[in-house]
Amino acid sequence: MTITVARGNPSAEELAAVVVVLLSATAPANPAPGRPRAGTWAARHRLLRQPHTHGLAGWRTPSFPR
Repeated sequence: MTITVARGNPSAEELAAVVVVLLSATAPANPAPGRPRAGTWAARHRLLRQPHTHGLAGWRTPSFPR
């Protein structure tokens, strides 16, 4: 990008402000994310073994989701 000053003598701060405004005007409003987030079905903690539950219905308890 080339910026040419036609008239006047702007300071470095003024040129920096103009450059920031021009770059923000050309940037996309919502940049696309690089990688979509995985849902909870892909969570690693679900792969870990659940502890056994003791009691009358202990055999049935680990099959229910937490």
